[in-house]
Order: sequence, then C-alpha cells, then structure tokens
Amino acid sequence: MRLDVLNSGYGPGTKLLFAMIRLFSGHPVPDAARIVFYRPDFYGNHAKAFTHAAMRGPSTWSVADRELTAAYVANLNGSAFCIAAHTATARQAYQNGPMVAAALADLESAPIAEPLRATLRMLGKLLVEGVVDAADMRAVLAAGASREQVEDALAVCAAFDTTARLADAFGFEVLAPEGFEAGAKYLLRRGYK
Repeated sequence: MRLDVLNSGYGPGTKLLFAMIRLFSGHPVPDAARIVFYRPDFYGNHAKAFTHAAMRGPSTWSVADRELTAAYVANLNGSAFCIAAHTATARQAYQNGPMVAAALADLESAPIAEPLRATLRMLGKLLVEGVVDAADMRAVLAAGASREQVEDALAVCAAFDTTARLADAFGFEVLAPEGFEAGAKYLLRRGYK
C-alpha cells in the first residue's frame, strides 16, 4: 500500500524542486529520492550521507562492484523498486548487462571475481539467516577480499537492506525502464548526495 506522504508530505520549496526535476529530466522523481526529503532531519540527511559514503566513498571495491552488491541485496530482499534501480545502475557501471544478470540469477556460476563472489555469498547468508560467523569471514578473506572490503560491503548491505525495507513499507512506485535508466545515469554522475 503506497503511503500518501510520498506524494504530499513536502513544503513548497521541495515541491518546486520535484517539479523542476520532472521538467528537466522528463521523469518523475523516484520515491527513493522523495523519501529523503520527507523529514530530512530525522532520516533523509543521515541516509544520504551514509549511503553516499558506502557507495562512493574510498574503497577498493569499484563503483560497479558496489552497485552490484546493492542489486544483490535488493534481489535477496525481493524489493522490486530496488532490484530495478540498482540492476540498471550496475549494468551501466560495468557496461555489461549479461554479467550483472548472471550474478543476480546464479552467483556461483556468474563471471565475477572470486573475492566479490565470496563477499556476496557471505552477505546472502547474513540477509537470509540473520547471522554470519568467524568461519564465514575466514572464507571471504581466504577468497582474497580484504578486511576493509568486508567492512565496505557490510556498509552497502546495511544501506540497501534499509532502503529495500522502506521501499516495500512505503510502496515505492516501480518506474518504467527508462526512468530507472535515467536514475542510473544520475547516480553514476552525482552519487547519493
């Protein structure tokens, strides 16, 4: 059930901003962006800062790897909005749609590097079972991921596990493919600020 607050819970300045974005982009403002403008002091400003740091801050994971991680988390959560948004962004970042599709369809046979596969496998266990243990972490490290990469992947997972839950709770509207492609271009150009 879509909550009306995503349509009307804003002041005149924010409404004008949304109208300008729609005018210049030709697409409605995605609900993931709308929600950060609703009570920005409570959620939006903090979420933007955390997500931007996780997705575009210093990391040895590439932007494409982090976008694939976000898509993988969304896929496990079954969040239609987040799956579409981050699959589109990962496809554009890698410039390799078939590889992204393969990773989301079958992680074990996907043509991705082993450190990323092991990290995604660990995140999958965390999301599905709610726990990981020292053996899981040793397996990720043995596959070649660094401790920093594990921390960075956990930050991406936290950001998009939260976003996927909000998307489902608020009933985020699933855009047309062109809207997600435009959003992906924006995210790759500007990040999550």
